[in-house]
Amino acid sequence: MILNTLDIMKLLPHRFPFLLVDRITEFEDGKRIVGIKNVTINEPFFQGHFPGHPIMPGVLILESMAQVGGIYAFLAKEVGENQVTYFLGIDKAKFRKPVLPGDVLQLELELLKTRRGIYCFKGRALVDGKLVAEAELKATFMDQ
Repeated sequence: MILNTLDIMKLLPHRFPFLLVDRITEFEDGKRIVGIKNVTINEPFFQGHFPGHPIMPGVLILESMAQVGGIYAFLAKEVGENQVTYFLGIDKAKFRKPVLPGDVLQLELELLKTRRGIYCFKGRALVDGKLVAEAELKATFMDQ
């Protein structure tokens, strides 16, 4: 299953400049999802983070992972159209390497468990096959 940006915008409420997923390249119900974020120098956060030395903020890498997790729940048909994702927790977050303009961020989320509407994922962000960030994410979904 492959979703493009227009497909993703039908599932998530996020819009520019906060939509941080460009494509979904893999989805296995009950197992995992893989998304792509193309990081360009035109990202608004690079204006201030940091001038002359642009680095994607770690919190936005985590947000990218979370958005991919939200897409997982919609594709798994666990969440309805009028619901939004709410972060419940981030554990074991580690940042290994900086993400720079021109990088293609591959976001891999593995479903660890789901219980009473709470999803737990192990997320990994890679650039050129190298781990740049990882975290465990918890989220739930509520009506808008």
